[in-house]
Amino acid sequence: MAKTKVISAKEAGALVKDGDTVLIGGFMTNGTAKSICNEVTAKNLTVVCNDAGFQNEGTGRLMARHQIKRLIATHVGLNKECAEQFNSGEMELKLQPQGTLAEQIRAGGAGLGGILTPTGVGTIVADSSSPTTLEGKQTIEVDGKEYLLEKPIRGNVAIVQAYEADETGNLRYKGSTRNFNMLIAAAADITIVEVEKIVPAGEIGPEYVETPHVYVDYLVVKED
Repeated sequence: MAKTKVISAKEAGALVKDGDTVLIGGFMTNGTAKSICNEVTAKNLTVVCNDAGFQNEGTGRLMARHQIKRLIATHVGLNKECAEQFNSGEMELKLQPQGTLAEQIRAGGAGLGGILTPTGVGTIVADSSSPTTLEGKQTIEVDGKEYLLEKPIRGNVAIVQAYEADETGNLRYKGSTRNFNMLIAAAADITIVEVEKIVPAGEIGPEYVETPHVYVDYLVVKED
């Protein structure tokens, strides 16, 4: 079985191109591959993540350098710069319920055409006039109950953080850093993973592999 290519954080950052849709793991930067985010220089990005990180940290680092054109997230209150860029019109913002966003990414990784959810029916989540909705959503009735059609989300690049990888790219996570990382690893054309260590193939037992190597394109050893 072939080894997954190991690259530097700088080389990883260069894989993100202007205008790309980038999926970034983490929850309030817990599980965010900061060494890779710090090296991304591309502009006009659509970034999909749980939140806006902190000022100049994680996703917030990209925001501080004005690299994000559109942000799709579940909450943004921890980074005041997000509100400033949104209110000034510099950045578009789409807020999604957290479970809905997770399922949209899962659908993208699974090749599904979308999901049906009752969350948001009759609220601002479905309202095209809301500045944080951006577009209206189709309502579908199933057995007399209304659902919103939420389309799948995929990225050009996924930036993932895991605890360890073996040489083939099988991944194992630590604690709550699983969050969105396991979902986004399967939902992008290129998946780059920051890990603390790389071990020989076979050292991670099959029962502990949480993301199979088939989804992983590049590994970056975490830089302190």
